[in-house]
Amino acid sequence: MSKFTILLGGDLIRTPLLDRQVEGSRVIAADAGMSHARTLSLTPELWVGDFDSVPADLPGELAAVPRQVFPAEKDKTDGELAIAAALERGATSLVLAGAFGGKRTDHAFLHLALSVRLAEAGTEVLLTSGAQEGTPLLRGKAGFDYADGTLFSILGFSDLTGLTVTGAKWPLNHIEMAFGSSLTISNEVKGRLEIALGSGRALLLAHPFPLPES
Repeated sequence: MSKFTILLGGDLIRTPLLDRQVEGSRVIAADAGMSHARTLSLTPELWVGDFDSVPADLPGELAAVPRQVFPAEKDKTDGELAIAAALERGATSLVLAGAFGGKRTDHAFLHLALSVRLAEAGTEVLLTSGAQEGTPLLRGKAGFDYADGTLFSILGFSDLTGLTVTGAKWPLNHIEMAFGSSLTISNEVKGRLEIALGSGRALLLAHPFPLPES
């Protein structure tokens, strides 16, 4: 397995879990995502984008990272271009760090939807901000090692059928769920979380490192 971490421009905090998830991976930064290289003490092998959001006062080793420059008027986001570069280099597993939040809600939505498409094509994908993480749900059964009480939601990108959730405060048994339903928002882990899906497109969004209330 060839793991790549893609540094995106959304929110990111450093946690011990995130350190373990990116350890040993190759790294590519997407434009403003380079700021997270300092946060995570990583040096990317490539910096991709139109460079309209370059972080200020980068240390020399980061400023010297090889760049792949694209025009501002292009038909892909910097993040999608960075992911494409990783796939061209043989990536089979991706950690999309900084995939949530940030100034561009449209980019964050793209990361969610693109992760599902990548997973369907056979690439393992984890989206993370350090505090939250997302995992595409494919047809079949998957298990997750989250602590009891961990908040999670299942985001449906289509109608879902045969959805079963066990190891949760509110389990579900082989249900059908319409696209746009809030039924699977704000559940809690209780035991070993397992999710089975008969058909449809969905993503598990979990909060393994909850931030304090503001």
